Amino acid sequence: MANRGVEVTLAPEAECELIAGLFQFYVYDFSELEPAESDNLDFDARGLFGPPERLPEYWREPGRQAHLIRVGGKPAGFALVDAASHLGAPIDRNMAEFFVARKYRRRGVGAEAVRQVLQGNPGRWEVAVLWRNLGALAFWPGAIAEAGAVDLTAHDGDQVRDWDGLVWSFRIPGR
Repeated sequence: MANRGVEVTLAPEAECELIAGLFQFYVYDFSELEPAESDNLDFDARGLFGPPERLPEYWREPGRQAHLIRVGGKPAGFALVDAASHLGAPIDRNMAEFFVARKYRRRGVGAEAVRQVLQGNPGRWEVAVLWRNLGALAFWPGAIAEAGAVDLTAHDGDQVRDWDGLVWSFRIPGR
């Protein structure tokens, strides 16, 4: 598969503000999954969702990575990676947050970005998705498979403590 002009790079800390701006759209997309009566994901007094408070940790804590996704050199999304397991299993990486702007969706950009992130970080991985996020539930199995994952296993909510969704565990072989 051609990379469709998709480039994924580790973001230097100077691009934290760019990711914080993209994060507003990520949260906006998530807000449609929240029940109307929920107090979660409401705008603040400035009409924003507030800053992603833990974002600076991606440049300060071991095991965390912030990736910028660009298409044709333009910002198109991000991938935040950590080592926190939803299953309580030993893992090397977890896709903590993943976002591709709507303009670039359904064009192979997300799958190519996933491929680049995963293949750039061989080892044991997890990807967790909430049950109510139907688009992500449909996207991730194919994207993980296209990245060359082996030992792919889906764990449902009955197997996952404090997670209302599905968790895929898999391994990306080293080169």
